[in-house]
Amino acid sequence: MAKSVVPAGVKQDLDFCRELGQQLRVDSIRSSTAAGSGHPTSSMSAADLMAVLLARHLRYDWNTPGEPNNDHLIFSKGHASPLLYSMFKAAGAISDDELLTFRKFGSRLEGHPVPVILPWVDVATGSLGQGLPIAVGIALAGRKLDQLPYHVWALCGDSELAEGSIWEALDKAGYYGLSNLTAIFDVNRLGQRGPTEFEWNTDLYRARVEAFGCNPIVIDGHDSTEIDRALAGARDATAKPTVVIARTVKGKGFSEIENKDGWHGKALPADMAERAIKELGGLRNLRVEVGRPEHGEPAIKDSPAQVTLPAYKKGEKVATRKAYGDTLKALGARPTVVAMDGEVSNSTHADEFKQAYPDRFFEMFIAEQQLVSTAVGMSVRHYIPFASTFAAFFTRAYDFIRMAAISRANIRLSGSHAGVEIGEDGPSQMALEDLAAMRAVHGSTVLYPSDATSTAQLVSQMADQQGIVYIRTTRGAYPVLYEPTERFAIGGSKLVRSDPNDRVALIGAGVTLHNCLAAADELDREGIKARVIDLYSLKPVDKHTLREAVAQTRGKLVIVEDHYPEGGIAAAVMEALSTEMQPPRVIHLAVRSLPGSGKPQELMDKAEISARHIVAAARRLYNQ
Repeated sequence: MAKSVVPAGVKQDLDFCRELGQQLRVDSIRSSTAAGSGHPTSSMSAADLMAVLLARHLRYDWNTPGEPNNDHLIFSKGHASPLLYSMFKAAGAISDDELLTFRKFGSRLEGHPVPVILPWVDVATGSLGQGLPIAVGIALAGRKLDQLPYHVWALCGDSELAEGSIWEALDKAGYYGLSNLTAIFDVNRLGQRGPTEFEWNTDLYRARVEAFGCNPIVIDGHDSTEIDRALAGARDATAKPTVVIARTVKGKGFSEIENKDGWHGKALPADMAERAIKELGGLRNLRVEVGRPEHGEPAIKDSPAQVTLPAYKKGEKVATRKAYGDTLKALGARPTVVAMDGEVSNSTHADEFKQAYPDRFFEMFIAEQQLVSTAVGMSVRHYIPFASTFAAFFTRAYDFIRMAAISRANIRLSGSHAGVEIGEDGPSQMALEDLAAMRAVHGSTVLYPSDATSTAQLVSQMADQQGIVYIRTTRGAYPVLYEPTERFAIGGSKLVRSDPNDRVALIGAGVTLHNCLAAADELDREGIKARVIDLYSLKPVDKHTLREAVAQTRGKLVIVEDHYPEGGIAAAVMEALSTEMQPPRVIHLAVRSLPGSGKPQELMDKAEISARHIVAAARRLYNQ
């Protein structure tokens, strides 16, 4: 295992740290005043904490941000970006000129930090309560997979401590014994509109942290000696995660605004900024020599592997959720594929991966926000994460998925038990909004296979697909439609049935494709030829096949989905055809009323997405 080392002479003394803290405050004021917006007071409260961390405890090679053994620093309180960018300047990563471009159009220094454009930033933050959960995922990768001594530091504001996701994170950090993780609570008492929930009650935070299996250290967040001692202890911890609970003052260092309400998210006017800088001791240009880690390589690396996909006989009944589990297990031959589940792995069939590769399976229990965050953290460390739960439950983590897209994270999400097809469990378990939600995520890929063969092919391709990739799987077992040799491309579709005399096209995916095929059989007996399209890729969508169907049928389309009318299959089709000169004539069958419990066939019939309703809709179009 590689060691974390500090070059001789790098540890600057505490007097230097105190001066550095003042510089970070000054630069936070300068950059936000130049921008005319930002959060200088939130930055000023944490400046001493970050000065000691940067000068004495962080191990980071700024010239090689991709060094596997670098520490990770995540600003969960992303609005304190002036402080983060001032740290970048102090470390020599950016210039003073660039610092003063903060929040300006075209600048890398956006209002809240984002990765890629800033190579020292791991993930986008700013939606509060997310940085610490992602830090847990990174630390989990470090402890269980990489086996490298890098440390993960997460700066949290006290307002975000009201978010349940923070405590989900500490719960899982304690459960997995992530002693390589340190959360730093900046308890400055004031939030956006007034005092925080518990103000300076650090004893209450201590009790909560202990209850979640972590080690609390309560300090004065402006005493460099106490900060240094706490961070050193956190780095040396061997059994539990550490939470440094720092009592701080918002706006610290400028008497006119210290601990005063009404200054959150407000840049100081130029005259006040001038007085503040003077009170803080004026401009400084201290340069920090940050300790660099010894080079290290992860214990697990991606390498060529023979993946043998499961094969299914045409006609046998297999649930697509089962095919997902079979394929995930097969992908385990790739050493960087990892899986996590929300305590439903015996239903999502992710338990197959768990049984085969227990060291790369992580149980997140019923904590969907942490489930997605762990996947994001694993992707930061270049693993290939698959996160599974019931499709409906991903709505709890939707903001985390949205932010993952801003982070340019590469994560794969599998949502099972979708639509009224699930049956007796009723509407609380029926995802009827998931396709719309996932299609709306920037850069996402959305897949909805109809049989086991297509599921295996698509899950295999998900492993190498960039961005947020979502697959919707079905609870019930349905006949395999395709031979094992059939190929499925993301962005494609399958023409399951066609004839030169087709007069109407039936478009479905998942369970509704089987209903479309049953309807086509009935229509054929009536002398009506119906083209059937398996639209298994909803984003990107196969425009070519849809346009051919419009041309062949003179625009007569029946679109059927086990989903609410908004944003699902029909929306994907109509967006794909939006540039057509002649708009198609569409009958859209979807779930339009709140469903209840019942047998799957009863519920699909009630929702008017069953075969008989498809037949009736096709007849109406045919006779027009």
